[in-house]
Amino acid sequence: MAKTMIAFFSRADENYFGGAMRYVKVGNTEIVCGIIKEMIEADSFKIEMKEPYSPVYMTCIDEAKKDLRNNARPELKAYPDTLDSYDTIILAYPNYWGTMPMAVFTFLEHYDFSGKTILPLCTNEGSGMGKSERDIEKLAKGATVKKGLPITGSNANGCKNSVHSWLAVNNLL
Repeated sequence: MAKTMIAFFSRADENYFGGAMRYVKVGNTEIVCGIIKEMIEADSFKIEMKEPYSPVYMTCIDEAKKDLRNNARPELKAYPDTLDSYDTIILAYPNYWGTMPMAVFTFLEHYDFSGKTILPLCTNEGSGMGKSERDIEKLAKGATVKKGLPITGSNANGCKNSVHSWLAVNNLL
């Protein structure tokens, strides 16, 4: 039987919601991943930086922009031992400067994704998927990268119908 893993990067603390800052204990991407876990059987792995960005939103985005400009690969706290038993990886992340957080780049470069299917999911406040799908294709050579699902982060709790439709289209329901 096909196995699925949800690998996600999510940020709590101070976040941007449609024009205002708000402190959250659980990041938008993690909320959406929780909704997915209610719908399908999947293992999950949270991609976490060894030295996380600042909890202050404006400082965080400056740090993320610097990492993007430097093409940095932040060190991660941990990795799954292997992805060999998974056929499908749902890769979820917020849009940072038009792509994924650089920690997701670190994660993708750690594994061989040959023969796997990657389903990108990107939370954002209006910037959509950015160029993240193309970046995934470059980093995960040999993988089939399907059309991603952009979710407005401030609507993370109300995205069940969109998530359900996307999972159905990708034969995961």
